[in-house]
Amino acid sequence: MTAMLVTEVDFELPKGYVDDAGNLHRRGVMRLATAADEIYPLKDPRVQGWPAYLIVVLLSRVVTKLGAVEDVTPGVIEGLYSEDLAHLQDLYNRINGLAPVTVAVTCPHCGEEHEAEVSPLGG
Repeated sequence: MTAMLVTEVDFELPKGYVDDAGNLHRRGVMRLATAADEIYPLKDPRVQGWPAYLIVVLLSRVVTKLGAVEDVTPGVIEGLYSEDLAHLQDLYNRINGLAPVTVAVTCPHCGEEHEAEVSPLGG
């Protein structure tokens, strides 16, 4: 039996996107990022002029559905509340294997348990 690769993940925004008509959109779908999703936004003049804009362009490529919004554009991502943007960034990192890994460790001196982040290989 072969395992199926899950390429899309449903999500619900904490606050939600409010469109120009005042409609609230909270549920959506994000797909896994491709190499092109990571590379092509670097050519975007908005990203070249302001590197922090990369996440806006990147999310507009991988968020395939957001409520009844027809097309998830960078303008839609710009209209998200900060908490929702952070939620999508975290989801993007988790589903694409970019989130830091935490492990439980025990201090050899005091014996107390802590969580520690482990960098990915080559990181």
